[in-house]
Amino acid sequence: MDELQKAREKINEADRELAEIFKKRMTAAAEIAEYKKEHGLPVFDEAREKEVIEKNSLCFDDPELKSYYLSFLTDLMTVSKRYQHRLMDGMKVAYSGVEGAFADIAAKRIFPDGEHIGYGDFEEAYNAVRDGICDCAVLPVENSYAGTVGRVMDLLFKGDLVVSGIYTLPVTQNLLGLPDASVSDIKSVISHPSALSQCSAYLKRHKFETVISDNTALAAKEVAERGEKTLAAVASAETADLYGLKILDHDINESADNYTRFAVLSKTLPEGSERGRFILMFTVNDVAGALADAINAISRHGFNMKALKSRPVKERAWQYYFYVEAEGDETSPEGKKMIADLSKKCETLKIVGHFGAEIVLKGGEGK
Repeated sequence: MDELQKAREKINEADRELAEIFKKRMTAAAEIAEYKKEHGLPVFDEAREKEVIEKNSLCFDDPELKSYYLSFLTDLMTVSKRYQHRLMDGMKVAYSGVEGAFADIAAKRIFPDGEHIGYGDFEEAYNAVRDGICDCAVLPVENSYAGTVGRVMDLLFKGDLVVSGIYTLPVTQNLLGLPDASVSDIKSVISHPSALSQCSAYLKRHKFETVISDNTALAAKEVAERGEKTLAAVASAETADLYGLKILDHDINESADNYTRFAVLSKTLPEGSERGRFILMFTVNDVAGALADAINAISRHGFNMKALKSRPVKERAWQYYFYVEAEGDETSPEGKKMIADLSKKCETLKIVGHFGAEIVLKGGEGK
């Protein structure tokens, strides 16, 4: 056997070993896909990929081959993601509204392989996950201009679903009308209250009458169906394409920094995932200084609060619940001490979610 044949035999042997290792790795990838589907997690995890590459680069000590190995590893992870995408094709993702709504846009950015199902309102989308019809829901929790989405906060407080991720979608609002309309033709503008609020200065400047709709995409659909040249909608560019409308004016939101934060809601929290932030919701005992004591307990244990919001408890007049987002890991030893401390000071206390770094999605020309 000549030297070339000997070398080829070594490659054949290595390829047989690689085939077995590849099967083992892809079996694990399938298990991960199933877990992500169950817990409402996307396939792509940038932080995890960076961690894998950095860790494996330390294990490879041949400088001449190292760059080739890292290229091989990157390609392998790409194949793994393709396999997971295929396995998650049947994932059902609920959102509020119709196709073209900003929630639909966000859901497609987060779960590009899922089946995206629109519901009439936030509660219907929430209940679809609760009742096992869908695997997860993508719902808005806050807009940088219009503020907190109270109805979603109330669902988080009253229900059992948990937040497995927070994603920020840049939002651009547009004035949409019939193909033969112009801005000078418009008398009334229809949209979701948040969208109208985001564009209030523009709408007042043009002295448009405003009409409330449940959703920006529904508003665009209504404009198309009614066929009135004097009626326009505030909605996304994607929505204009869907319903055959024309963009009469671009970028009409008052603030250029217009973002909506979307939460992914699922039945259970993922274990072993990155825990950069956590969410607590609680009510405090009816004694003087109770809220201050609760807030101080969080900071005393070394957790930095990034948000503190209050909402009325619907069933109890003049009573409020509180929503806290904080940095850190609530399951750490110090986190467990904090929870124990808070339990003594709060009438009710629940961990609503934990997740890694907040991810900014690609721009949504749309809610």
